[in-house]
Amino acid sequence: MSAADHVERCVEALLFAAAEPLSLADLARRLPEGADVAAAIVALRQRFDGRGVELVEVAGRWRLQTAPDLAFLMTEEREEPRRLSRAAQETLAIIAYHQPVTRAEIEVVRGVQASRGTLDVLLELGLVRMRGRRRTPGRPVTYGTTDLFLEHFGLASLADLPGMTDMKALGLLDMNLPPGFSVPDPSLATDASEQEDELDLEGGEEPEFVQDYVGEES
Repeated sequence: MSAADHVERCVEALLFAAAEPLSLADLARRLPEGADVAAAIVALRQRFDGRGVELVEVAGRWRLQTAPDLAFLMTEEREEPRRLSRAAQETLAIIAYHQPVTRAEIEVVRGVQASRGTLDVLLELGLVRMRGRRRTPGRPVTYGTTDLFLEHFGLASLADLPGMTDMKALGLLDMNLPPGFSVPDPSLATDASEQEDELDLEGGEEPEFVQDYVGEES
């Protein structure tokens, strides 16, 4: 067996046993120095192409997962611990496309006042994080998505979020859109360091969670 084949087998074993996606650096730390992890990933992606299990990239890391077209086989075996309300889904979508975004900006886009419980649920689930404080009067907290958000929706990066063409094809956008309408591209957002300051979570700026989510706006 060649050295390359041995590295490929090792990477496959690590990905199979991992409880979460692994980066190239994570894999390299467990392999002999000089192991070509990137080449092993390329070889494995080719080998798994079209199989029941695929090697995919999510949030810059790699994992083995069931091929999407075979998901129906696992339907009865999977449980959804919590379903997001419509308000939470809308809030998550706004944060994903407009980040970094403040609570007030979320309310402007949705057209209704944001319930504290909505954001707290997203923070608790790890789909959203507090990014910093906007350099504007009042120093409002800004929100953005997390790597877990990318993992949950199977996205390699924010650039893979559906654009206007994709949404029209899925029937999610009315074809008679107002002039100048566009779907925000979060991957082209201004560098956060230019408009916000990092939060000092160790200094007491912790997110607040509520216990009762009943009564959340719809």
